[in-house]
Amino acid sequence: MDLIRQIHKHLAFLYGSEASEAIFEQLSGILEKFQRDNPHLTDHRAERRLTQADAILITYGDQIQAPDRPALQPLTETLNQHLKGIISSVHLLPFYPYSSDDGFAVIDYTAVDARMGSWADVLSLRKNFRLMFDAVINHISVQSEWFQGFLRDDKKYRSYFITVDPAADLSSIVRPRTHPLLTPFETAAGVKYVWTTFSADQADL
Repeated sequence: MDLIRQIHKHLAFLYGSEASEAIFEQLSGILEKFQRDNPHLTDHRAERRLTQADAILITYGDQIQAPDRPALQPLTETLNQHLKGIISSVHLLPFYPYSSDDGFAVIDYTAVDARMGSWADVLSLRKNFRLMFDAVINHISVQSEWFQGFLRDDKKYRSYFITVDPAADLSSIVRPRTHPLLTPFETAAGVKYVWTTFSADQADL
């Protein structure tokens, strides 16, 4: 089964066959536009594919630290000195500005946490290693501009977050958390109960 058919099948399972058709068309349009706008990111040459010969290190950006230096710099130096030619790729766990959850409550997807360094430091790491990142697109920090815009009832952000009637029956939802699934927030349009799977600081997108 090719990738497109797999995506279609998953969408049908999640949203039902009728709704999945419209969602699939919308998603296909987004993917096609991305491919047109970013041909350098859709290079599928064989030498760029992952194989059994690849070794990937997964790490937080601040796993190695040095006094008075952003953490990505000593990490890059250590990897260059000890692991160049041994590992092929580095999977960096979230390195964006964040408010909680060890980086997974992202405040700004376009920035690097100042304690980690800058985009220049990320590019420096890329010189000798292929990189992969955690996008964290399932939720965002309530301190983010997106959520603050939602609280202001800015029409740009109204549909970014999931709101639910607190009387709805959510008893069949199982997740490894003890806090309530819905968190009330005072917005410019009144109190909204927002879906917060992981914590009250992380609003689902």
